[in-house]
Amino acid sequence: MRLYLGSLRQWHWISSAVCLVGMLLFALTGITLNHAAQIPTEPQIVTVEGLLPPAVLAQIVIPDQDKAPLPAALKDWLRTDHNIVVHAQRAEWSDDEIYLSLPRPGGDAWLSIDLASGDMLYERTDRGWVSYFNDLHKGRNTGIAWSWFIDIFSVACIIFCVTGLLLLVRYADTRPSTWPLVGLGVLVPLILIILFIH
Repeated sequence: MRLYLGSLRQWHWISSAVCLVGMLLFALTGITLNHAAQIPTEPQIVTVEGLLPPAVLAQIVIPDQDKAPLPAALKDWLRTDHNIVVHAQRAEWSDDEIYLSLPRPGGDAWLSIDLASGDMLYERTDRGWVSYFNDLHKGRNTGIAWSWFIDIFSVACIIFCVTGLLLLVRYADTRPSTWPLVGLGVLVPLILIILFIH
């Protein structure tokens, strides 16, 4: 029993250490998401216009499929001349235009290129830090690495909660308020769901 209890405590404190920053982040952004309509934001919009050099425009070949990444020469020109970084995102191609949507946490961006004239238009919207962290909470436009983090963090939270429950079982005899408090934690959200959520 002592070995079991020691290992339970170890799993509990290790999972709590792993979860600490993530739980604070998700708890705080839970509040900001719940009050998103009351938090004022002033989106910052940046617009960039340009004209593709003839050498770059000449290297653009319309692909067979409707969606494909931008050519390397075009990505290099966007990065060096306009500080616009495009990775492997797939753009929408038509006979006369390339359109690329570039969503990101806390904002949005898009790029349009006229294949006849070479005119380029780029617009980036930044909705601020609160929106950025809210999108991290939701996993919105965050990529595969953040998606994996959320999954691993969730498993660590489950371990933290289950080991905490097992520790409550172990010490409940000496703490009479344990099960009334656990019951309250179950009943309050249940009552709110039944009575106030339709």
